[in-house]
Amino acid sequence: MLTLSPKAPFLYKPQNPNPKIQHYKPQINGMYCKSELQSERGLEFETGETFFRHESAKGRDLAVLAASLYNQSKGKLRVLDAMCGCGIRSLRYLMEAKADFVLANDANDEHRRVILENLKRVDRGFGDERKWVVTHLDANRVLSECYLQKDFFDLIDIDSFGSDISLFLRSAMNTLSFDGLLYVTSTDGHSSGGHHPDHSLAAFGAYVRPMPYSNEVGLRMLIGGAVREASVLGYYITPLFSYYSYHGPVFRVMLRVNRGKLLENRHYGFITYCNNCGNSQEFSWAELGQISCSCSGSHGSRSLVISGPLWTGPLHSAAYISKMINLAEEWGWIGNGAETDLEKLLKQMLDESDPRLKSGYIKMDEVASRAKINSPPLRTMMSAMQKVSWYGGFNFPGVVIALLDLQLTLIILTACREGYATSRSHIASNAIKTDCPMSVCIRISKELQGVDSFSV
Repeated sequence: MLTLSPKAPFLYKPQNPNPKIQHYKPQINGMYCKSELQSERGLEFETGETFFRHESAKGRDLAVLAASLYNQSKGKLRVLDAMCGCGIRSLRYLMEAKADFVLANDANDEHRRVILENLKRVDRGFGDERKWVVTHLDANRVLSECYLQKDFFDLIDIDSFGSDISLFLRSAMNTLSFDGLLYVTSTDGHSSGGHHPDHSLAAFGAYVRPMPYSNEVGLRMLIGGAVREASVLGYYITPLFSYYSYHGPVFRVMLRVNRGKLLENRHYGFITYCNNCGNSQEFSWAELGQISCSCSGSHGSRSLVISGPLWTGPLHSAAYISKMINLAEEWGWIGNGAETDLEKLLKQMLDESDPRLKSGYIKMDEVASRAKINSPPLRTMMSAMQKVSWYGGFNFPGVVIALLDLQLTLIILTACREGYATSRSHIASNAIKTDCPMSVCIRISKELQGVDSFSV
């Protein structure tokens, strides 16, 4: 592998590569951001006139944890921060994840002084021992130049706030080391909400319609777009964690990229939502001609909304989230008695990793509206769902049941209740991720409120 060479001209020209492009200066309430000293996880830095948000700190925490885990497992870590802004992510990769080298790139050369001042907190080094380099190029150009020089990176971070992430996926994957990490961002809330289906189709290869869990669809749309690009290159991706934040909105996903094909389009299909009954389902490519909802029989339904293709698998890897939790505890970021926002987020992600959970989530307000009652407490509802199962979800061998009389069958079925999988959603505070049908949720909520009763 070749390292960045001082002779490579593209690395040492801080001028604007396209002088016709006017630099964007972020405004808050009509005023430009002013430089001031900030602090994050004990690291002080300046922001200058770069776009910076304190609310994104959890996303940076997650990235640093993943980078450090990679360094611990591989014994090396080279990072390309393609849109570094003020350079705080690059600084944290160097200081906290102990990166061997960071290429901090930002297309706006007016940010150079701020980035250099922040990274100077780490000794730059010389020659092959250099710890960091700052460049000012279009993200796709810096990615392509590194690829042509066979200068590959273990982690590539593309925080494309306000940009279309789909423009960078292919060049980023080409520049990754095998088994490398790709941290990508989308802020396209309109497409995830189903308001611009033609744009989501062009950018991510997914025709997205309005659904009640549009913010989760945004994450699945982003992962699905990466799946598509990876398959073109002969790679497959694994989501290690997916993170939604309301400010922006911001959709961030950490992907592990490996060589090979995604077998039989696994976890890459279609999601449906029925406005009539409220049920959500997942369908594979082979089932395209069979999409329907049980509430309307086999003839389809005009109330059925279909989006896809999207990622339909788990949003996180349970094993990986567990490692992140252990590392965060080791660093003292969580587990100090008072539950921090990061600890709450990681625990919710761990719960969401259950492979039994379906795509989307059920909002308690929707349950209450359909049941025409006040919504029961979320925890109470989840506890009841975990204890209740119905005939349709019980796979008792039919031949055995046929040999039993009805009363004995009822006793066995009652004793063998398995319950539904449930989890709170880190995306929506008053929502439940579950494999429980909406009709059952309605019946449970009525029972809890004493409006109706049900029994097995």
